[in-house]
This record gives sequence, structure tokens and C-alpha cells, in this order.
Amino acid sequence: MSVRIVALVGSLRAGSHNRQLAEAAVKIAPEGTEIDLFEGLAEIPFYNEDIDVEGDVPAAAARLRDAVAAADAVLLFSPEYNGTIPAVLKNAIDWLSRPYGASAFNGKPLAVVGTAYGQYGGVWAQDEARKAAGIAGAKVIEDIKLSIPESVVRFAETHPGDDTEIAAQLTEVVARLKGQATASVAA
Repeated sequence: MSVRIVALVGSLRAGSHNRQLAEAAVKIAPEGTEIDLFEGLAEIPFYNEDIDVEGDVPAAAARLRDAVAAADAVLLFSPEYNGTIPAVLKNAIDWLSRPYGASAFNGKPLAVVGTAYGQYGGVWAQDEARKAAGIAGAKVIEDIKLSIPESVVRFAETHPGDDTEIAAQLTEVVARLKGQATASVAA
């Protein structure tokens, strides 16, 4: 069975280490696993119930909902901004949580990983992302974690995909998420 994972990156910066980490995940995905790196979080307006009207949802938000609804699992890549989740990722979670009771996340296995400049690798932001996604209806896999500290130093001259330790850890994350997705689909 093929498993489709949609990846959302909480940094909009072209040279983002989290984006590079997501790109590495796409490349190392095991056979039978497709990771789609969602493009377009920057185009999604801030969540506002006044514009979330059935039949007239902003196109960028509808694309996001469709991408997550079509996936078997979700993988979030979160940097840490001022000790918490980036606004663009929180906004995506807010759009995905609606309409109430029909979240695109409903029951989908979800893992959160990432890297940050600080000494803890963004664990606070990742914890906040897990919390928000879980409330939004995702089946958060709490024990799938990867927090890479000191990203600016660690990846100054090395792409995350070329760091053998990180590539091995990321491979394990994707394999475990695939296993959770396979189990969810079979249930």
C-alpha cells in the first residue's frame, strides 16, 4: 500500500533549514511513501470566520484543506519564533480545523519535527504545534520527535539531508509515520 504524507513547513524563508529538512524528507522517503511538500502557506489569509463561507473559501485555504484531506498523514516542520509556533503554521492549523466537526485533520496521524537556532531545537514550538493540531482533530503521534538544536551552526555548510546523523533520524521519523498511517488506514 502506498502512503501519502503532506508536509507543511512553518518557515517562509527560501533558505530555511526547516524547508531543507522537509526537502530531505521528500528525498529519503521509503518505497511506497510519497511526501508532498505543500507550497502556498504564505498565500493563505489569516483565519477569519467571516471569509470561511461554504462555496466561497479563499482558494489558497481550499487548496490546503484539499491537500491534507487527500493525505494519509501529516508531517509538520516547525522552527521556533520567540519561543512558540510560527504564525504561518498556526494559521494553517486554524484553517484545517474548520469547518467545526469536519476538520481536514480528523484522525490523520501527524508528527512534528524541526530545527531552530536555540539550544533546544524548537521543542516549545513543536509542543505547541502538537497541541494545536491535536485540538484541531489530528491523531498526534507524541513519541515521534526530532528537535535539532543550533541550526545556524550545524547547517552552516551542510544541507540537513547531507548530515548522516540527521538523515538517519529523519528516515526513522518518516518510517514510523508511514507505519502509523498504514495502521490507521487498515483500521
